[in-house]
Amino acid sequence: MAAPGFDFDLLQGPMLVASERPRTTWIWLLGLPVLLVAGTVALVLYLQTFEAEEADRRRMADAQWLEQSTRFHFRRLETDLSVLAHLYLANAGNSTQPDSTGLLLRSPGVILAQGWLSSDQRATPNNWPHNLARWYVDTRNADNARALETLQRITLGLRRASYAGPMLDDKGAASDVVWLAVPVFERGVFAGDYMVALSINAAITSLVPNWFKTNHSIRMLIPSGTPLNNPPASQPHFWAQLNLPGVEMALDVRSLAPQIANVPRLFFLVALVFLAGMFASLVALRRDLIKRHRIEAQLRAQVALRRAMENAVTIGLRAWDLNGRILYVNQAFCQLVGFSATELLGRSAPLPYWPAEQTDELNTVHRDVIAQGTQDAGVEVQFQHRSGRLVDVLIHEAPLFDTHNAQLGWMSSVIDISERKHNQAMAAKQQERLEASGRLVAMGEVASTLAHELNQPLGALSGFANGLLNRIRNGRISIDEIAPVVERMDALSDKAGRIIQRVNAFARRLEMSRQRLDLNQFLQDTLATTRAGSDMKVSMQLGTPRVWIEADPLLLEQAVSNVARNAMDWAQRGEFSPQIRVQLHIGSQNESPHVGIVIGDNGPGVPDSELATIFNAFHTNKPEGMGMGLAICRSVIEAHHGHITVARDPTLGGAQFTLWLPLDNHPHN
Repeated sequence: MAAPGFDFDLLQGPMLVASERPRTTWIWLLGLPVLLVAGTVALVLYLQTFEAEEADRRRMADAQWLEQSTRFHFRRLETDLSVLAHLYLANAGNSTQPDSTGLLLRSPGVILAQGWLSSDQRATPNNWPHNLARWYVDTRNADNARALETLQRITLGLRRASYAGPMLDDKGAASDVVWLAVPVFERGVFAGDYMVALSINAAITSLVPNWFKTNHSIRMLIPSGTPLNNPPASQPHFWAQLNLPGVEMALDVRSLAPQIANVPRLFFLVALVFLAGMFASLVALRRDLIKRHRIEAQLRAQVALRRAMENAVTIGLRAWDLNGRILYVNQAFCQLVGFSATELLGRSAPLPYWPAEQTDELNTVHRDVIAQGTQDAGVEVQFQHRSGRLVDVLIHEAPLFDTHNAQLGWMSSVIDISERKHNQAMAAKQQERLEASGRLVAMGEVASTLAHELNQPLGALSGFANGLLNRIRNGRISIDEIAPVVERMDALSDKAGRIIQRVNAFARRLEMSRQRLDLNQFLQDTLATTRAGSDMKVSMQLGTPRVWIEADPLLLEQAVSNVARNAMDWAQRGEFSPQIRVQLHIGSQNESPHVGIVIGDNGPGVPDSELATIFNAFHTNKPEGMGMGLAICRSVIEAHHGHITVARDPTLGGAQFTLWLPLDNHPHN
């Protein structure tokens, strides 16, 4: 029941709107079941199509994997046989097994016969070694004999490994036996072939893992298309070519059972639940709309009662509901922004007196005010007068309650503080002039840091590019030689990008991305990358198997890499063969457990006069240096709550840098 003195005409209008809108809502509710059924049918059709496409994609992926895996292992077998042949020749006919061999050479049943066949023995079969006795068995068939003779001519003529087969058995049927010949040339002269008889079925059995056999059946096909075994052919299948030079064979791989993708089905169920939730949300929205319109009507009635009193106030007043819509403005507020009350009432964010370039900021302030009001000091923002003039204002918000102590919205008092802000701006400009020189120095430091860090990768990129260009112009490079160079250039480019990212992040003093690191493994990986391409002797004495720290891996890698490269440079300038030693030292710093990364060299060391200044920016003894490397290292280590020291290495005699970092004593899960 409304309080006495309320404007009942004002109350009546909003209530009529509240009674009309639910009818519109019910029209939408009746259409939702149709949407639900249509969506269900569409999802079912999509699910069927997706599962069929997904099955084809999986079969294609399986075929590609099987072809690539088979090709790799047979190439490895050819390499292993070439090694065996060279070992045989090097040991004067005594067979020696290499240290490591591929899967095919290790698997039992794959190699049926093997042996060295010199160039002299090829023409005199009676002198062939006894371990090639299977050769006599296979050559009983005229077709097999011709195939093996062709194999010997191919290896001699093409100077590459080749295959012959499949061999025919006594009944003239194709078997799974294939001969492989690997030619060996010494100083351009043909020395002989290393001959191997293979069981393809045994090879495939050893190459295909159990997880693949569980879901697939495999049969081998010879040139005529006749399988060597006959599994069921009812399931979808694909072909995997063996791609062995001289042998035309393929694998027919069939899926044993359909693979159902659970993710699309789960998506289907979630979509159904989502549609059902939409229906329930619309029902709840209807109830909320009725309640909201009733509250808006009461709020407008209360604002109307105070209108006369508030028009006499010289401070700008503004009232809005909990949804951020303007319900009332007094004359002083209209004069402040240059808009009439008619233009402002009912408006919500973005408001017409908001500067366009500050819309996002004012939207955030607006939402915060609607949620919690303002602090005692108020909030300072800028409004834009209709004429385009910016007005600095101070806003205080007070909650607007009804007679039942329920909050209906907010009442704002808006004070023009443009003059005060002008005076503050003049003082700020003066202070900014005083700080300008400091900012220029900081910019120079960041620029120098970036140039220092990019010097190495960009120099390497330039060297690779010039070398590659020269060899291309001279026509002395192949595609296979270009690829690793381009890959290395890409890695260096990526490294330069990461350096720019790290330097930018550190210059801006952004929050570091800390994570738990195994310091032993971290140092091994970092030092391996740092000394790539160098034959310098680096000894690592890490000791404890696990040392855990909390650190940003990118920044810490940069610090360790800088110190290590600096040690390598100075070690090469010493009197002895350059040496680097890296070790870990567990100790206590300021009564807390720390670990020290000790990097020493046998270079000339650091003069005593420079021990206090060596970590200062732009301090360097290198003609080509910029003096930022050690300064960066100190900044990174200090950002990790550690410190860096320098002394003379007691063992190697050169410089010894120690990077102290706090230990992470929390248990590792």
